[in-house]
Amino acid sequence: MAKKDYYNILGVKKDAKADEIKKAYRRLARKFHPDVNPGDKAAEDKFKEVQEAYDVLSDDKKRKVFDRFGYYADNLDPDAPFAAGAGAGQGGVEFDFSGFDFSGGSSGGSSFRDIFSDLFGGGSGRQPQPEPPRAIPKRGRDIEIPLALSFEESFSGLTTNISVNRSEQCSRCQGAGDTGGPVVTCSTCKGSGQVLKSGGRLQFSQPCGDCEGTGRRRTPCSLCNGKGVTPKTEQVKIKIPAGVDTGSRVRVPKKGHGGRLGAEPGDLFIVTNVGKHKFLERKGDNIYVTVPITVPEAALGARIEVPTVEGKAQLKIPPGTESGQKFRLRERGFPSLRNPNLRGDEFVEVKITLPKVISEETKAVLKDFERLNHESPRKIMGLE
Repeated sequence: MAKKDYYNILGVKKDAKADEIKKAYRRLARKFHPDVNPGDKAAEDKFKEVQEAYDVLSDDKKRKVFDRFGYYADNLDPDAPFAAGAGAGQGGVEFDFSGFDFSGGSSGGSSFRDIFSDLFGGGSGRQPQPEPPRAIPKRGRDIEIPLALSFEESFSGLTTNISVNRSEQCSRCQGAGDTGGPVVTCSTCKGSGQVLKSGGRLQFSQPCGDCEGTGRRRTPCSLCNGKGVTPKTEQVKIKIPAGVDTGSRVRVPKKGHGGRLGAEPGDLFIVTNVGKHKFLERKGDNIYVTVPITVPEAALGARIEVPTVEGKAQLKIPPGTESGQKFRLRERGFPSLRNPNLRGDEFVEVKITLPKVISEETKAVLKDFERLNHESPRKIMGLE
């Protein structure tokens, strides 16, 4: 059997931790993946070699076999004694005993009896498997829920109740996930201690979260099925402050998923999505609106009504107002989220409009106006 140094393939030391092995695998897998190197046979072979190395070194049992024998095969058990007379043939293991002291003396390193005992278990048999770890206190996960608001609701704020699907600490096992029963094979990873995860087009294995990579766990609590929390639908009262905008996050403390073993629940975050107004536009805390005015209003001046988020307001148009001119209504904008005592402004842009239907009498008036006020607006451009 051709032997491969899986540690050398991944570029890690023999005492590398699991996270170091995983990091090295991800880096090499991205580098040699066939999708990244289309048509490159060498890269494809290297990717398969990296995958093979990670498959062995990421599995505790397979890695133990590789560390002991120098290669991995399914029929090898790292804890079982070898059959007598097993040689270098099929299913056997080849050893080089040169350099060992067969005399049993103490000079010059370990004796052959000690090494033989180490290799073949010394009659002690399979070592007992470690107990699976017990659960530890763990804060609950946060929850995010989108909430649609009207333009007016975002201005004034809102208090309402919403239905939240969350979880709470299991009342039977108090979040431990088990009730101290016997150890069983983990049903999530089927005893392998590893689960497959997808990262884009790549698949990689990682330690099972339910058994912490041991492949074994205590008998799960029958109420929460080992999760330590039970589902719950709750009506939660939320208060949306005045001035929120699209993308604002409103925190409701301790209304996320339940914690384990007495740890705090997570938080609930309401993410707001504000609808548009028919006339008004928001930019920061300020409001912008365009309002049409007539020619006489622009020429002679007038007091007109303009829309605001709180209703109507009066705006004074001075004589000689031009189209596109802007006016400011102080503190008619949105409340500031940082300081509710401060408000933005509203900016009104006026747009002069002409009458759509001009009667003969109106035409006569306009001609008289032109005759009495002969002034070319293009004169500044050197035109008549």
